[in-house]
Parts: sequence; structure tokens; C-alpha cells
Amino acid sequence: MASPGFKITHNVSPEHLSACLCGCWDRHQTLPDVEQLFTGSDSTEIQSIEILAEPSFQWDSLFSAWLLKLQRHCDRQNIQLMLSSLPDDALSLHQLATAVPPAAVTKKSPYLISAIFQKVIKGLYDWLENFVLFLGDIALGIVRVLRFRSDARLGDFFQFLHQAGPAALPIVTLLSFLVGMILAYLGTVQLRQFGAEVYVADLVGVGMVREMGALMTAIIMAGRTGAAYAAQLGTMQVNEEVDALTTLGIKTVDYLVLPRMLALIVAMPLLTLYSDILGMLGGGAVALSMDITFTQYVHQLAGAFSLSDVLTGLFKSLVFAILISFAGCQAGLACGRSSAAVGKATTTAVVTAIVYLVVADAGLNILYFQLGI
Repeated sequence: MASPGFKITHNVSPEHLSACLCGCWDRHQTLPDVEQLFTGSDSTEIQSIEILAEPSFQWDSLFSAWLLKLQRHCDRQNIQLMLSSLPDDALSLHQLATAVPPAAVTKKSPYLISAIFQKVIKGLYDWLENFVLFLGDIALGIVRVLRFRSDARLGDFFQFLHQAGPAALPIVTLLSFLVGMILAYLGTVQLRQFGAEVYVADLVGVGMVREMGALMTAIIMAGRTGAAYAAQLGTMQVNEEVDALTTLGIKTVDYLVLPRMLALIVAMPLLTLYSDILGMLGGGAVALSMDITFTQYVHQLAGAFSLSDVLTGLFKSLVFAILISFAGCQAGLACGRSSAAVGKATTTAVVTAIVYLVVADAGLNILYFQLGI
């Protein structure tokens, strides 16, 4: 069995190198190093190299690995590698091996703080890009709705309205009543020092209509409805239903996102008003146990807040509804193709929605303060 070897010639010019392979290039032999091809030649002058094969040339997969090393060496040196004279099988296998370029290796920063900073910047950029793209899709979908060219269905809207509204009344009732009681107890502890327990009605009334009614309802809906949206759309991604809708030419934002978003926008202000009333009733239950009559509590409550206070809370609820549905639908449509991905999307939807709510609530409170509302 002939040992592997090659013959180097410069038939055309010094810039062009020809290597004629001979012998048996297989796993039973020790193949020469790639650098041996350039021995005796100035590698800086070589611009191309052609690999030829004698009729007696034999090879197996080990030769393909050697050829791949040669290809990478030539790529690093900016040398053109010509392999058209090789056997067809060897050429096809090499083309298959080099069809996908090697992944770029990211150099790790030697400084931990710099690496963390780069990762944070990349994460923020990806989040902002996805946020803007999804927001643009929703805006275009709303334009199509206004032009009566949308794929959204009215029946889906009423179905999701029932899911976001009447179906959520039990949990909203319980938590709103308890929050009203908590506000009343906290206020009574402080007001009792001044003998002004009757003003607990002011604390509960203003606190519920301006802040706690909208915020508590939003948190409830984020954990209930927002998570449901993410789970529903994520399951559709796993079952490839979203891909099927896209194949049929149906716009997924119109068909899946807009009915859910509009239903929550309609339901949230109504739930917030309901939460305000239940919170005041919970505060009244505590006030009655503090030797405050029902008439005193209602009279004090009537003058505690105005219509503008109620409207500020309702405006918050509209903003919160948009953010909750946005976070839930975006997480669901970005879900992967496994059951674990559905759970991750649901968690992402709830966490993202709560972050949105806290940031938006702080921003709106600052805005109200600056406007004197």
C-alpha cells in the first residue's frame, strides 16, 4: 500500500501552486501536515493552490478531514483553493462539510464589569427591538380594524370579554374587599392617636379610586388573564396553529392579539370601578367595628374624592390593560416549540406585565403631581 505523498509544481507562476496527490490517504496512514505543502515556497506570495490527484490516488474520511484543515488554512491566509480536479465523491463530501460556515467565536472580555455591561446592553437592545416591532404590528392591526379590513372576529372579542370580565369577578371581589380592610386598619392605627378615626373614610376612598383599585385589579389580571393569553398563544405555537394561520394568509396580530387586547381594555375600567366599590365596603366594615356609624362613614366618604380622582384611576386602568395584554400576547407569540417553553412564556408574561405596571404607575403618579391633578 503506497504511502501518501504529493508533488509540488509552479507550472503557471510563482503565485500559483499545484499539488498532485498520490498514494493511499486513509486512516491506516499518517497524513502529512498541511504546512508541508508550502515548504520551500514563500507563503506570502502564493495566491492560489490547486489540488490534483493521480489515477492511483485512494482516500477515505481521514482525507476529508485533512482537506478541511487545508481549506481553513487557506482561508486564514487569503489563498484561493481549487479542488475541481479531485474525485467527485471527495469533492461532494468537502462541499457538504463546508456548506455551513463555522460559528464566529466571540472573544470574552477580560473584565467582568465590561462583560456584564455588554450583556445588559445587548439584552436591552433586543428587548427594545422586539417591543417596537410588536407595537408596530399592533398599530397596523388597529388601522386595519378602523378600515374594516381586519381578520379579527367579533365573536372572539365577546368570548375574551367574558373571560376578562365576569369570569374575574370572584377573585377581584375577594381581594378588593380585603385591600379596603387593610387600608382601613392601617389608617385607623395612626388616626386613633389624634382622635380622628372618622377620617379613615377619606383614606380608603382616595386610596382606592386613585391608586389601589386600578393597581390591584391590574396585578390580578396580569396573573390571571395575562398569563392565560401567554399560555393560549404559546400552546398554539407548539401545535403549529400560528404557522397554519400564517400559511392561510391570516394576520396573526389581527386574529389572535387584537380581540384579546380590546376585550381587556373594555373590561379593566369596569373591574376597576367594581374594585373601588368593594374596597370602600371593606373599609366600611372596619370602620363599623371602630365605633363609626354607617352614616358617618358614608357622609365622610362622599366628600373624600371628586370625579377627577375617579377618572385618574380609570385612565390608569386603560394603560394597565394595554400593558398586560401586550406583555401576555408578545410572550405567547414568542414562545418556543416545547411544553417547557410554554411555562417559560407564561412566567415571562406575568413578570414583564408586573414590571410594566409598576413603572407605568410611578410615571403616571409623577405626571399627575406635575399637572396638579
